[in-house]
Amino acid sequence: MANKTLEIDPDRIPRHIAIIMDGNGRWAKKRGLPRLAGHRQGTENLRRIIRACAEFGIQYLTIFAFSTENWGRPEEELKGLNQIFHDAFTNELGEMIQEGVRLLHIGQREGMQPELMEKIDRAVEMSKENTRLILSIAMNYGSRNEIMHAVRKIAASGIAPEEISEDTIGSALFTAGTPDPDLVIRTSGEQRLSNFLLWQAAYSEWTFPEVYWPDYDREELIKSLEEYAKRDRRFGKLSSK
Repeated sequence: MANKTLEIDPDRIPRHIAIIMDGNGRWAKKRGLPRLAGHRQGTENLRRIIRACAEFGIQYLTIFAFSTENWGRPEEELKGLNQIFHDAFTNELGEMIQEGVRLLHIGQREGMQPELMEKIDRAVEMSKENTRLILSIAMNYGSRNEIMHAVRKIAASGIAPEEISEDTIGSALFTAGTPDPDLVIRTSGEQRLSNFLLWQAAYSEWTFPEVYWPDYDREELIKSLEEYAKRDRRFGKLSSK
């Protein structure tokens, strides 16, 4: 069966999409599989969604890969996730780099395994000239932690309190230089922010598709984009319609 085509006015396609890739564990449980099988399937699915975003002309994609709170998961799952991340940066994302994807890391470096951080840094360096799609991977990321780091950075700079603006704060965040997301997608039907891009997503549109992340395919992405295209983004002002 042929792939469904995206039939949306190019002006209605979001410039930046952020995704909370939720539901890997429940996807696996539903099939009688270990949770790590769901995480591996979720990583496999990410490659398809990256390609679809590039195809549809989306310029920025931010994914929530691992939160600062995820360290509280069982040790066995953490070890498995670490191996999946190693494999992804060695194989999956290496292939994406060859296809013109630029990689960025957002999150706290402290606490990350040094070998994994080296792979991330290498991928960021190797892809720095790519422009087809900017992929920001939020790993060891929490938005409150990010804002705390930004406040400390601003305080250390010696800037006078009355000179601090929204731009000052934005430039001190991990995401400095990346536009705010137009659309945030959380799969699995859960409707929580989960400490993700709290500052950046202040005026983002949100969708909460019911499917678990491993099943969130190209057609599901099109549905999210179609839903976004219907929205009237007012940014606190009156409707333009």
